[in-house]
Amino acid sequence: MQKTNELVPCKFYHVYTRGNNSETVFVNQESYYYFLQLYRKYVAPFVHTYCYCLLPNHVHFLIQVKGAENLFKQSEQNQELLPVNIHRQWGHLLNAFTKALNTRYGRADSLFQKRFRRKEVTSEAYFTRLIFYIHFNPQHHGLIQDFKEWPYSSYHSLLSKKQTTLERDTVLEWFGGKNQLERFHQELTDFRSITPLIEEDEL
Repeated sequence: MQKTNELVPCKFYHVYTRGNNSETVFVNQESYYYFLQLYRKYVAPFVHTYCYCLLPNHVHFLIQVKGAENLFKQSEQNQELLPVNIHRQWGHLLNAFTKALNTRYGRADSLFQKRFRRKEVTSEAYFTRLIFYIHFNPQHHGLIQDFKEWPYSSYHSLLSKKQTTLERDTVLEWFGGKNQLERFHQELTDFRSITPLIEEDEL
């Protein structure tokens, strides 16, 4: 059996997965929002989320796993605190979403690939360009002419003042402010420098 590499506390990751056989997983607006709702339930409490993008048949997240002292959840049976395995939390998210859609639309098959993928983000340059790449993804795949018009990414949330679970302040500080974040997204149209790290991302 293939060994699963666990997500390690305090490390940064590009996490992504796609529909089984590139199948469409988000069939309407409601399904996009429901996925994010499940993300906030199963994964967000245990990671720092810097950006994300949901596309019809795949998803991208840039996260940092929280420190080991924060990786606990309360038992449903009592007040006992149980250790959390982030890999399993992602599995709970994908399984819950699949079960809901299968029930809603009379499906019976698996919806996502068996294993979600993740790559450790090991440099500041990779982190910076990955934020652009994730937001640019809908335009990269020809789904829309201007990625800024895609409604299912974190781009507008990072620029907004509305409440969010994203690490907005950290991202804005990283780029030097809101205007600098916008400018970076406008000026960077070439992400060949991280192509070897994202080459598996195909529709």
